[in-house]
Amino acid sequence: MTTFSMIFGMMPIALASGAGSEWKNGMAWALIGGLTSSLFLTLIVVPVVYYIVDKLKEKVTKKKNIYPLSVTN
Repeated sequence: MTTFSMIFGMMPIALASGAGSEWKNGMAWALIGGLTSSLFLTLIVVPVVYYIVDKLKEKVTKKKNIYPLSVTN
């Protein structure tokens, strides 16, 4: 939510074409790009990588426990 409000708040600066807006446009586009990429990483990439690592961990654990030790007296 905060990221979206920041992105939408920077849009007027990024799209401005008045006098003196040239030096602000680059900063606004850099902020928009950075916020968008961090949002994408946080909401999509990190959970997907976590899921993949968790599945690999399950596979390795199952392979190690093929022959479980049973102690009987």
